[in-house]
Amino acid sequence: MMLWETINVMRDLPRLHEITSTLIRYGMADIVRTLGIGTLLERAGRFLHWKEQGDVMHLDAPVRVRRAIEELGPTFIKLGQVMATRVDVFPPNWINEFEKLQSGVPPVPFESLLPQLEAILGRSPYDIFQELQTEAVAAASIAQVHHAKLQDGTPVILKIRRPEIRAKIEADLRILMHFARLIEFEMPEMRRYQPIQIVLQFTRSIRRELDLAAEARNIDRFAENFAGSDTIVIPRVYWEWTSEVMNVQQWVDGIPGNNLAAVEAAGLDRKLLATNGADAVLKMIMIDGFYHADPHPGNVFYLPGNRVAMIDFGMVGRLTDERRNQIVDLLAALADKDDEAMLNVLLEWTGDAAVDESKLAADVNEFVFNYANVPLKDLRLGKLLGELTVVMRDHYLVMPADLAMLFKALITLEGLGRQLDPDFDMVAHLTPFVRRVITERYMPDALFKRGKRNFHDVISLVTSLPRDAARLIKEARRGKFKIDLDLKRLERFSHQLDHSVNRLTLGILTASLVIGSSIVMTVQGGPTLLGLPLFGLLGFMVAFFNSVWLILSIWHSGRDS
Repeated sequence: MMLWETINVMRDLPRLHEITSTLIRYGMADIVRTLGIGTLLERAGRFLHWKEQGDVMHLDAPVRVRRAIEELGPTFIKLGQVMATRVDVFPPNWINEFEKLQSGVPPVPFESLLPQLEAILGRSPYDIFQELQTEAVAAASIAQVHHAKLQDGTPVILKIRRPEIRAKIEADLRILMHFARLIEFEMPEMRRYQPIQIVLQFTRSIRRELDLAAEARNIDRFAENFAGSDTIVIPRVYWEWTSEVMNVQQWVDGIPGNNLAAVEAAGLDRKLLATNGADAVLKMIMIDGFYHADPHPGNVFYLPGNRVAMIDFGMVGRLTDERRNQIVDLLAALADKDDEAMLNVLLEWTGDAAVDESKLAADVNEFVFNYANVPLKDLRLGKLLGELTVVMRDHYLVMPADLAMLFKALITLEGLGRQLDPDFDMVAHLTPFVRRVITERYMPDALFKRGKRNFHDVISLVTSLPRDAARLIKEARRGKFKIDLDLKRLERFSHQLDHSVNRLTLGILTASLVIGSSIVMTVQGGPTLLGLPLFGLLGFMVAFFNSVWLILSIWHSGRDS
């Protein structure tokens, strides 16, 4: 597959030229050549400087890739941040570089935002908000934040999407998907990194972030889950002025999560802050199944009364009941040092991927053995999950995207807790939630609910059998009936088939020799041996040895089977 067969939108060529030039400059010309991108651009009259490389070749590959991503701009930076969550795919040195990517960019002048604000509000924002600050207090690749006040004096923030950012991101997404498809097709050694799946995960994530109303809905859901909490603060959303382009939230006036000196000066209890924050995120994960996927210090504020406020709900994670139960089973297996239970969970995550179960079981057993005598209070969840992902990576197993995000959130949360409290014990905080979920599984209501669901599944299966059977018969009558077989011993089967064909061929040649030699025996003249025609005699001798070999071969194969 060549790139010009897949890219049919010429408007993306300028951006494609910019991307490929950057890749070449950072020592990735071989990738550009392999994918055929250079040929396309040069046919379009955009010549590349193949030998143009900066003073970067002495750097490690992860560093060069990270610097290229930074130069390529917001879309690629966000892609790198998504890749930083894939600890199951990339080794630690790559993850460390991806984690350095920051999406901060210079803000757009407020005058450039006015036309779209007036369009969505129906009037000037100055008529709605007072003390509207035109200078942004924060700016990222998708949106920027401005302080303002409502007419009643309530302080708020306006999170406003950058103008025309959607068109730019969609163009980059098209190019990224073409790159991912070409990489999987042209570079088999890169398929283990699942480039298409990473781009698809990233596409879903960034499109959600483009919709600022979706973030507002996330905020409302978290506020509902923590209604009545004395320790967790979720900002209020003002829906009358919120849309896809802008959301208006309550301004949280607190101490930023990375300002520990201010925490000490305010007399707040760092241990209690760590406990409150950890318990809140673990409740999101283990109880609600809906969690803040990026709980780093920049998204956390500390308030009087040792309360914790969270902001920036653009990146969230969702867990189904089944997935949450798998997480609980894994964590319980870790706590109980149960390697068999842990293996069962990992095999559920692998899906249809080919895996050497005996070798995986041995590696999981060794992993559990290494922690057999370690007290729970000394376990570090981040280290445990990191080593577990190494086991999966060694077996070329890739976790579902939602689990990769969850693992990253747990590791980030543990880091935040230990920043506040060096003695922070993540496992101790996690254990009560695991026990609660396990206990709830066997409560009468939960058992009744599962039994009811299973009963409905059985009834649905039974009632759908006649319809499915009729459909199968119709397809068979139309000649559309197909059976797909997955032969696990296909290589052995092929070898046996090849051996059988060789026997059949040799048998046919032997029969031909017998018939030919018989005819030669009846012909007078020619050389003789022991009074018999020489060529006929030789033919019978070769046929005899072939027959002996065939008989022995068939006899041995019968014994082996």
